Amino acid sequence: MADWVLHVDMDQFIAAVEVLRRPELAGLPVIVGGRGDPTERAVVSTASYEARAFGIGSGMPLKIAARKAPDDAVFLPVDHEAYALASGEVMAALRALPDVVLEIVGWDECFLGVTTDDPETMARSAQAAVLDATELHCSVGIGDNKVRAKIATGFGKPRGIFRLTADNWFEIMGDRPTRELWGVGPKVQRRLAAHGILTVRELADADEQALVAEFGPRMGVWYHGLGSGIGPRSVDDTPWVARSHSREMTYQQNLTTPDQVETAIRELAAQAFQDCAAEGRPVVRVYLKVRYAPFETRTIGRKLPGPTTDRQEFVAAAAALGATLDPEREVRLLGVRAEMTMPDGADDAERTPVRGRI
Repeated sequence: MADWVLHVDMDQFIAAVEVLRRPELAGLPVIVGGRGDPTERAVVSTASYEARAFGIGSGMPLKIAARKAPDDAVFLPVDHEAYALASGEVMAALRALPDVVLEIVGWDECFLGVTTDDPETMARSAQAAVLDATELHCSVGIGDNKVRAKIATGFGKPRGIFRLTADNWFEIMGDRPTRELWGVGPKVQRRLAAHGILTVRELADADEQALVAEFGPRMGVWYHGLGSGIGPRSVDDTPWVARSHSREMTYQQNLTTPDQVETAIRELAAQAFQDCAAEGRPVVRVYLKVRYAPFETRTIGRKLPGPTTDRQEFVAAAAALGATLDPEREVRLLGVRAEMTMPDGADDAERTPVRGRI
């Protein structure tokens, strides 16, 4: 018997939930985002496979998606409550499988820790359990650690199963661009390329100290190991503890004056702080995200003088960051993130090496 990690990822989850509620949408290009109005400023939360065939994907402005979409495309508003309910049903079905450890990493994905000589059979059992409980389909990646299981899932989509281990890592991944690695975004890809590192194999063969000099002692070592598919093996069913809370707003009309920007930042900061206060944990750092017109995005942050439970202190710190923005540029989006102290024994950085930021 061997220990395996299974990564379960729901296929086009949000779109699939919408199609399940509206069967007449099956086979149509479905785009979910914002309030479902492609004339408003919002981004695509997800697109069905039929919509993806037209180049429409998550994070794309709805207005651009509308230009790419065919005449029969359907735009729908985001319904967080429906997706949370469906996610709960998916995770309950997987948790009920015998002899598995479940680690939830998002609405539509999780890791399963299993001990078996036949991980493919376990993967098929997971798919069947989800389908029976929810009528939704998923793909499963099988790996000897989380990194390889997560990447394997992409090769299994949709509705499939794929195994990626140390034995076939370089055969499958060696000649692929570094962007195909979990946690390597376009900015990191460009920084690696500046060192002549274009492929996964080149990253594995790179000088670790050069990567440490570029990315720091923690992430430099992480990226070097990523080239060989090295990653954590342990699946942890401890409930995830949020490190931060954020609030973000895309404005239908650009903010054009410093007073408008400051007012908006203070409102978002108060909301983010209130989310933290509900957990009873002090705030230690503030981040501000700004998207200037037409579409340039920056994120800046600042450590607070000390942990605080004072809303006014946090809001003032966010406003101070806002004062550093370019007063001559119009703003189409703002976001404020409040980072909290972590409870004793909790460290979400150990659970997932790379997490999204506002």
